Amino acid sequence: MARHAVAPLAPGTRVLVTGAGITGRSVSAALEPTGVRLTICDDDPLALQRLVTPASVVTTDEAVATIADYALVITSPGFPPTAPVLAAAAAAGVPIWGDVELAWRLDQAGWFGAPKRWLVVTGTNGKTTTTSMLHAMLVAAGRNALLCGNIGNPVIDMLAEPAELLAVELSSFQLHWAPSLRPEAGAVLNVAEDHLDWHGSMEAYASDKARALDGRVAVAGLDDPVAAGLLARAQAPVRVGFRLGEPAAGELGVRDGALVDRAFSALDDGLVLADTAALPVPGPIGILNSLAAAALARAVDVPAEAVAAALSSFHIGRHRAEVVAEVDGVTYVDDSKATNPHAALASIAGYPRVVWIAGGLLKGASVDDLVAKAANRLVAAVLIGRDRAQVANALSRHAPNVPIVEVVTGEDFGVPERTESDVTSVTRVVEVAETATAGSVMAAVVAAARRLARPGDTVLLAPAGASFDQFSGYAERGDAFADAVRSAR
Repeated sequence: MARHAVAPLAPGTRVLVTGAGITGRSVSAALEPTGVRLTICDDDPLALQRLVTPASVVTTDEAVATIADYALVITSPGFPPTAPVLAAAAAAGVPIWGDVELAWRLDQAGWFGAPKRWLVVTGTNGKTTTTSMLHAMLVAAGRNALLCGNIGNPVIDMLAEPAELLAVELSSFQLHWAPSLRPEAGAVLNVAEDHLDWHGSMEAYASDKARALDGRVAVAGLDDPVAAGLLARAQAPVRVGFRLGEPAAGELGVRDGALVDRAFSALDDGLVLADTAALPVPGPIGILNSLAAAALARAVDVPAEAVAAALSSFHIGRHRAEVVAEVDGVTYVDDSKATNPHAALASIAGYPRVVWIAGGLLKGASVDDLVAKAANRLVAAVLIGRDRAQVANALSRHAPNVPIVEVVTGEDFGVPERTESDVTSVTRVVEVAETATAGSVMAAVVAAARRLARPGDTVLLAPAGASFDQFSGYAERGDAFADAVRSAR
């Protein structure tokens, strides 16, 4: 592994790493050869015991008490600014970096050889699909590129690999802790309410997303007012928008059923990139994701032929608008990755008649706008999870004729979440035993959805919320849905 002699941190610098999980272990492994003095903190004694490292280990409380002894804190992205150890660091004036910030600085310092060119994707919805499309375009063009970040391997783990380009998905958490990031090109797909419990406000959330636009080329979705506003304020030398309609100069868009590039093409009318009929993701979101990926690929001179080839052969990832089965004329679709209202709305927009499976943890986001915009596509709803009452109430306000079934697990029996007058459209409550498992919950959900659906309908798992109240993650939620559908055939 080729390394330059100059490290981005001076040997002997005292560095505290918060979190002994995957990110913390990756950070520690990257920092150990630099000669810094590492300390790792975690609230979980077992996590600290599992570490195989020469670093010192302390509890989080011990780290808070001695925070002024450190020159730098490197945090895992899940730690919010209000976490005690980070709040203490900020109060003491100790700089805080995330793992992406560290990776960027290591890369730019040449610690792993010639710096790579970063292509960054962020947004409330569509990050993973867009980043995967981008990577496919780079590979189709014969470019040496790696897929990393919030998808697959942490960026810091990929720096030692030989590559020219990095296709990097970044969350708002990662961007918050990466203030010096300046990618070759970066895209903000869209910005809607999500993770407000972490960021504190919509303004703070959008501001963190905007850090993807601080490089040479800034790309953003013009059909999304917040993303378009971030692009207008970006200081990047090159600013490129993409839209569902006809593109103006400096934009990518759609004309006569084709994706067209008028940003990176010298042709007055632009360059045709691909036929929209060949795109792998249904609905407007599939077009927008493809345009965003194409914009980033074109920013590093990927030819139109490679863009078209990548899109025509692209396979969408698990739990992302994944068709599970068609039974009695009803299509069952697993979009468990739609963990916020914006993502759920984009998912629903791909189908004309939807039996919607929704609920979970809304993370402080409102579903009223989602329900109001999707009401004409909803034929019924099956609601699950801790915040299902919020979804039910939104349906009663904006889609009062949509029948609702609530699937209630044992721990919720007898909990008075609302008065009877709050929701008038609930037709039935299905109770699942107190010892409910992921499988039994979804079996009840699918059984209810089957009774509500008619031939031509789509039963769509697009929950608009996180899954951790009832499942280990969105993947288990999607797998349980698919298993229940197949078992009921």
